[in-house]
Amino acid sequence: MINLSNSNKVYLACGVTDMRKSIDGLAAIVQECFLLDPFSTCLFVFCNRKRDKIKLLQWQHNGFWLIYRRLEKGHFQWPSDNSNSILTITSRELNWLLDGLSLEQKQAHRKVEVNGVI
Repeated sequence: MINLSNSNKVYLACGVTDMRKSIDGLAAIVQECFLLDPFSTCLFVFCNRKRDKIKLLQWQHNGFWLIYRRLEKGHFQWPSDNSNSILTITSRELNWLLDGLSLEQKQAHRKVEVNGVI
């Protein structure tokens, strides 16, 4: 089973992706356009023009996972970068995005790195 929180990195394909593309087409975008390895354990996320559909692509052991989500109402708070660049986000930020929130949550508690007990 795919685990969104276990991914090494989460890459968000800013801008618009043609949702007619399936595994091979999305993997080609990852490899050719973003110069990344689609066979890594990273999670790649794509969105359509109307921002109501997303696809998540991830390699696991011996095959790809492709998860498709379509919203019946509303849209995702997708970064509107027209340059088709890629953005690295955390799994926490991905969960915000999937819940309809913006990637910029100013009131959320930030991660604290602890080196020991004082």
